[in-house]
Amino acid sequence: MEATTQVKPQIEESWLNVLKDEFDASYFSDLKQFLVEEKQKHRIFPPGKSIFNAFNHIHFDEVKVVILGQDPYHGLGQAHGLCFSVPKGVQHPPSLVNVFKEIQDDLGIPYPQSGNLEPWAKQGVLLLNATLTVRAHQAGSHQNKGWETFTDAAITALSQQREGVVFLLWGKYAKAKEELIDTTKHHVLKSTHPSPFSVHYGFFGCKHFSKANAILRENSRPEIDWRVE
Repeated sequence: MEATTQVKPQIEESWLNVLKDEFDASYFSDLKQFLVEEKQKHRIFPPGKSIFNAFNHIHFDEVKVVILGQDPYHGLGQAHGLCFSVPKGVQHPPSLVNVFKEIQDDLGIPYPQSGNLEPWAKQGVLLLNATLTVRAHQAGSHQNKGWETFTDAAITALSQQREGVVFLLWGKYAKAKEELIDTTKHHVLKSTHPSPFSVHYGFFGCKHFSKANAILRENSRPEIDWRVE
């Protein structure tokens, strides 16, 4: 029992139970070994204690909305385990700037000072990147190492075991995850990515934030307060 406690992942208990088979799988052992070797040679983001941050704010049964990202930010001090989010005091990356602009246009919420999206997470928004780690200053450097298998399993578990979750799929990569979602049980809203390269082709004006709240309201679930401190 003692050995099991020592290797227990730093992830909220309900998710640990749901994803137990993933932690026990051979691909996850390979992923852990890869990360051990990476840390010996490179700086890795986010810090180890923040890798599962997206899960640690929300009980599995309390997820109401899922926003899918691809990679953690790879700049110093940016990534803290929530997609699109940065810690308070860190300059807002361009995609996050556009997310806040859309919220302002959609709901009239003033553009915030902080880019920390933890207030959303605490209300039931799963801010999940497909890949949960990255090498400093090298975007995509930890793709295809096993993280996608793990996060796909999380999406699949939500699809199979829950009902009425609202999935916000922004951009081609996120839209491809729709195949994991039972759309007869859940709600999917799709647009282009909020990146400056694609934001004018469907993200601006998508009104996903008010639409998500309308869906929650229609299903007698508490709406999300999309304000950030």
